[in-house]
Amino acid sequence: MGVRVHPLWESVDLVPRGDRQSPINIRWRDSVYDPCLKPLTISYDPTTCLHIWNNGYSFLVEFEDSTDKSVIRGGPLEHNYRLKQFHFHWGAINTWGSEHTVDSKCYPAELHLVHWNAVKFESFEDATLMENGLAVIGVFLKLGKHHKELQKLVDVLPSVKHKNTVVEFGSFDPSCLMPTCPDYWTYSGSLTTPPLSESVTWIIKKQAIEVDDDQLEQFRTLLFTSEGEKEKRMVDNFRPLQPLMNRTVRSSFPHDYVLNIQV
Repeated sequence: MGVRVHPLWESVDLVPRGDRQSPINIRWRDSVYDPCLKPLTISYDPTTCLHIWNNGYSFLVEFEDSTDKSVIRGGPLEHNYRLKQFHFHWGAINTWGSEHTVDSKCYPAELHLVHWNAVKFESFEDATLMENGLAVIGVFLKLGKHHKELQKLVDVLPSVKHKNTVVEFGSFDPSCLMPTCPDYWTYSGSLTTPPLSESVTWIIKKQAIEVDDDQLEQFRTLLFTSEGEKEKRMVDNFRPLQPLMNRTVRSSFPHDYVLNIQV
């Protein structure tokens, strides 16, 4: 693939000592159905949406998180977790781009909705470094029909083309980017950007959402670079797969993978 390392990684020890790093390849038949996993409840308040920021690695849509206005609960989580931001990872072409893979299948992009445990921690920054501090929902994007809600976001991207640009973006409910199917996998892992802390309960949705080619192309018009610098296209901003080590991936849905093959 010959992906050049983004400057974000140049200063980082690329082999952190941890044994709970993310992303991972989810092996469908190795995941374990856990009937105790509840459905995930998502309640976001569109008025908490603040702005879009190109941070030189992705674009972040950030939310007001001083109260429990936009939260998720249930699923594998013990407490309410507050929405802090969401962002995407994507490839230079549609063949790769997602951070997680399923049975080694890559998707062209992956959405991450980042939440923190405001019951146990004072701030997002504190939660980031501690066990059970964060919960991240991962949603795969696949090529298909035009996504009307995503387009609202795509329309604003030209105004955050360069690194360190911010633009107001109010009244957006990211639950419109959720697949309809409630099924998910969950495992304990890490942030996929520095500081790579092992504080994340991952909730990876089984069903992908569909976006069209033009929408993915718009992601690729963003730049890693600031105004006045030599332009570098923002593509391939995903972390390589990490070893599962001795973790278990649980699924919220029963699957008779092995049985199907025998039949």
